[in-house]
Amino acid sequence: MSWMHQVAEAVESRLRDRGIRLTLGGEPTFVPLHPDGPEWSVSADGPTKLPLARCLAADLQQRIWPGSTLIYCPGKRYDGEVNPRWALRLIHGVDGQPPVRWPRCGQPGREGPPLAADGATAWLETFSARLGVTLRPVPLNDPLDPDRRVWAAPLTASLPEANGTFAWQAEPWNLAEEHRQLSGAPGPAGLRLPLEHLPDPIPRQVLTLECDGAGWELFLPPLTRRPLEVLLQAVADSLEGLAAPRLSGVLPFDTDGHWQVLGLTADPGVLEINLPVCHGWSDYDSWLRQLEQAGERVGLRSWKPASGGRQEGTGGGNHLLWGGPSLDEHPFFRRPGWLAGILRFWQHHPALAYLFTGSCVGSASQAPRPDEAIDDPWELELAYRALEQADEGWANDDPRGDHRGLIGETLRHLHADRSGNNHRSEISFDKFWNPGMPAGCLGLVEFRALESLPKVEWSSAIALLWSTIAAHLLEEEARPRGLVPWGQALHDRQLLPSQLWADLEAILALLAADGFALDPTPYRQLWDWRFPTLLQWESEGVSLEVRQALEPWPLICDFPREGGFTSRFIDASMRRLELTASPEFGPTYELLVNDKPLSMPSAGPWALRYRHHRLYPCFHPAIAPHLPLQLTIRRQDNGDRVADFRLQESDLSFRPMEPETAPNTHANPNAPAWSGPRPGLCTVDLRQG
Repeated sequence: MSWMHQVAEAVESRLRDRGIRLTLGGEPTFVPLHPDGPEWSVSADGPTKLPLARCLAADLQQRIWPGSTLIYCPGKRYDGEVNPRWALRLIHGVDGQPPVRWPRCGQPGREGPPLAADGATAWLETFSARLGVTLRPVPLNDPLDPDRRVWAAPLTASLPEANGTFAWQAEPWNLAEEHRQLSGAPGPAGLRLPLEHLPDPIPRQVLTLECDGAGWELFLPPLTRRPLEVLLQAVADSLEGLAAPRLSGVLPFDTDGHWQVLGLTADPGVLEINLPVCHGWSDYDSWLRQLEQAGERVGLRSWKPASGGRQEGTGGGNHLLWGGPSLDEHPFFRRPGWLAGILRFWQHHPALAYLFTGSCVGSASQAPRPDEAIDDPWELELAYRALEQADEGWANDDPRGDHRGLIGETLRHLHADRSGNNHRSEISFDKFWNPGMPAGCLGLVEFRALESLPKVEWSSAIALLWSTIAAHLLEEEARPRGLVPWGQALHDRQLLPSQLWADLEAILALLAADGFALDPTPYRQLWDWRFPTLLQWESEGVSLEVRQALEPWPLICDFPREGGFTSRFIDASMRRLELTASPEFGPTYELLVNDKPLSMPSAGPWALRYRHHRLYPCFHPAIAPHLPLQLTIRRQDNGDRVADFRLQESDLSFRPMEPETAPNTHANPNAPAWSGPRPGLCTVDLRQG
């Protein structure tokens, strides 16, 4: 048994002893081997994304969930986008048995011919006979594809009786000839129906069949779970040698406790995977590994190639979610003090916000810390204190101790970005308990400051760290008190690689003292990958190391887009480096940046901020970039130049300069020095001159 599984067993044991079942969810993101096209950089959708998603779903159906059912669903709709984004949903039974028995190789069909247009009405008769109802399909035209044949038939199920039975109802749709046409928007025919011409007494539940060059497709009427299962089984039983159809529609609301659902969704620049509910870390780890293997088989991976042969994340998230096996067994509803202790712990440890996320951090990122988004952390203190006080005097089995509403209303307004978007938060509660929003009452706590990583072991190690912290903080005496007034240090000292590693080491030491010994190896590997060494210089026992560091990029004013919408723009022109020198460096050597001395403090850490580019729009357009960035090491005693390096933009590494191209620093030993850090900070900002 690996050390990860041993720690996971200890964590689960402690949670079980307290009667807690903490479930995990995840949203890893993938890109193709050659991520070409706007759908793999900035756009949510494009010509290659849905076919790749279907390939991945088919692989999962064959190898992971045999017999499962794939349904194309409308996803979220965003301002500036004409249609909702698509979302493929793969459904399976919670007992491991598929809810629909598909013939032969399952659905979508891989054997047999597709249904031809000239046999569509006959097939609908056979299918409806299995339901015990007579469908009355109406033919429709598609303005986007004259060769596509479409039929629509109203079909609904009555409310179930006390014994669970229900009856099917098929209504005639006397649609005038001039209205028998789909809308001009792309997508399945079932999303383009002229429903405005459906008579009021008839429910907006229509079965749609379409035949095109790619095969055939059924759009399922919106139904509750049990009628939909019966309908799908009737489809499967009516195939009689045909290939199974593509399916589209919307998922029922009452699938909890009956279906497992895995989603594949379109997100800007990436394909996002929504894991089914994982009942513990081992389940989560298993899914990550299976997805990695499935991605390799169809040409997808969790990283992009970067300059200099390096790897970088997909640019999308790898968000981790906590919840419970059901709302009745939710671990946080009756333990708001435990949840408040977790939130305090995260505020005390910036490594949890900055070490595992992408390059964009800070208040303008997709996952700002709560104390980055509000001006007065005292509001957070009041909120966490109220949750801790709610714990007092209530037994865990007392129904009055269910505080889901209090938790949701207390936290969702504070865990938000500066614009009030409570989805963009390091720890988001927009899906915890918000009755005013669709899917707002799922009891989910979403950790968003995580990105997809090139090694699945790293992502699993992070999830294990999260679960271990939760188990550690079950004991009230382990929870921190108060909040840390980080001030300017949060975006200065605490964003440097050395400080983030020191913070993580402190966390690992706390957990080890509590009996949870996590091997630091994968975290150190991740840290090295995240903050690569750009320069390593050593001479006679004296050394200088330069590493890439984090820089919080600011949000600039909204920028207009075509169509009358605005976009969030980030000024990503600034970069930061951390410089670490041995104690003997300062007395012996002097460091110059672009031929000007850089005053090094006697004790670290210290960093250098420089402007990498100046693209419109940006902050301070009058300040030019500081490239080419040159570092020179010269002796203090005689001013002789020892080494010269230039930052290579191609791979962001410092390379030695040839003597004939190096600056003649010896000729100008009295050049004015760069201004030092502002009081209380450790970063030298070259914009100050």
